[in-house]
Amino acid sequence: MRWLVKQALVPFFPESDGLPGIAALDLDGFLDRYQREAAPLMRLGVLLGAVVFTVTPLFTVYRPVPSFWLSADTLDRHADRISSHPIYLVRQVVFLLKMVGGLCWGQHAATREKLALEPYPADPPKWRTT
Repeated sequence: MRWLVKQALVPFFPESDGLPGIAALDLDGFLDRYQREAAPLMRLGVLLGAVVFTVTPLFTVYRPVPSFWLSADTLDRHADRISSHPIYLVRQVVFLLKMVGGLCWGQHAATREKLALEPYPADPPKWRTT
């Protein structure tokens, strides 16, 4: 599951204009924490988003291969087109995937530093028990 989610998140958050890409951040650590703390339905939604992203290049860029076999330019076009797909349900499941990736990217100290924002304080380890 993790490998598929990572392969689907990286094209949405590439390195650009001095901002770090999600691949350079602690994505594994974030996904570990997400797996522990997120509701099962949210975890299922992210996995479904990754599966949809992976199997739909045939419909967006007309290539009958999984997304992880696409060239960088074609993968970028696929990510753009799947995000604006005319079928609302497809857009929604991909949006859920992007939302979780945005949580990882936007909360990371390296990203916040580049955007001239203060880093977030560490989360309390037992926030669910209080």
